[in-house]
Parts: sequence; structure tokens; C-alpha cells
Amino acid sequence: MVTAALTGFFSGLSLIVAIGAQNAFILRQSLTGNHIFVVCLFCALSDAILVIAGVLGFGAVVMAFPALPKILAVAGAVFLTGYAALRLREAWRGAYHMELQGDKPGLRKVLVTLAAVTWLNPHVYLDTMGLLGAISAQFESGNQRAVFAIAASAASFAFFFSLGYGGRFIAPVMQSVRSWRILDTAIAAIMLSIAASLLRTLGN
Repeated sequence: MVTAALTGFFSGLSLIVAIGAQNAFILRQSLTGNHIFVVCLFCALSDAILVIAGVLGFGAVVMAFPALPKILAVAGAVFLTGYAALRLREAWRGAYHMELQGDKPGLRKVLVTLAAVTWLNPHVYLDTMGLLGAISAQFESGNQRAVFAIAASAASFAFFFSLGYGGRFIAPVMQSVRSWRILDTAIAAIMLSIAASLLRTLGN
């Protein structure tokens, strides 16, 4: 059981620490202090659902619907490109009065964007459902796989809440338009690189 728990926790952690669309969005929310708890909880619960689904057998779904990965890739690329364009527009305009004055968008708007960043990103499915599901297959008993899934989900909770609340320590640096322009440009670059990688998978 200990082996399953450690494998699940560190496997899950290794897959989510890389800077991606979801993490970049959480960091931006953290810097504005906007709905941090709800955002972190949403991401952690989403990961937990996907991890459990992966352990239960996502591969069977893909075998039944082989076009699903490509559909997800196209949808994800379109959304990420659009979100990157939005961030580049904001960086170009430099209209960060809301961020600098502490004004915050409503929870509904934040959750809609977060849901799209999370559930329209095929990498999330490949990592949580595909890779973690495959890793969990090494454990023969159902109890061991359950422990693996719980530990991997715990890693998501630990990481997302650390990122969400830890990001606030660099908030004092984000008190200028220039800082926000750099952040949004970096986020746009991350989004576009992920979108490009998704489109490349269509040729495989």
C-alpha cells in the first residue's frame, strides 16, 4: 500500500508541476487575489475525477471512440489560441486598471474560463487519465489502485493550493503595467505553444 501511495503521489505531482494553461491561469488569479480557494478547489477536484476515471479505465473509452483524442485536441487548440489572443490584446493595450486597483471579475466568469482551460485541454486527459491510468495498472489489487488514485489526487490538492496561495508572495512585484504585460505575454506564449503541440498530434 505504501508503494502504491508513494507512486501515485509523486507520479501525479511530476505531471502537474510543469507550467501549463491551468497553472498559468491559477497564478494569474493568485496575483489578483481573486477567488483563489474556489479556483484551487475546482482544479484539484477536476484532477481527482480524471485520475479516478483513468484508474478505472479511460483506455476503454478511447477504444470505443477512437476519434475522441483528435476532437479534444482541436477544441483545446481553438480555445487556447483564443485565450492567448486575449492575453496579447491586454498586454498590447496595457489596460490593467482593474488589476492595479484591486477590482476583480465575478466568480461565474472566472469559473467559465477555468472550466474551459481545464476540460478543453487534451493534455489534462492524457496526463491524468492516460498516463496515470497506465501507471496504476502495475498494481494488481483494487485496493492498491484505489490508494494510488487517492495519493495522486492528494498531490493535485497539495500543488494547486500551494500555487494558488504561494503566488501571492510575488504580488508586490505586480504593481506596474509593465509587470502585467510581461506576465500576460508569457501566458500567451505558453497557451500558443500548447495549442501548437495539440495540433501536431493530429498528424500522428
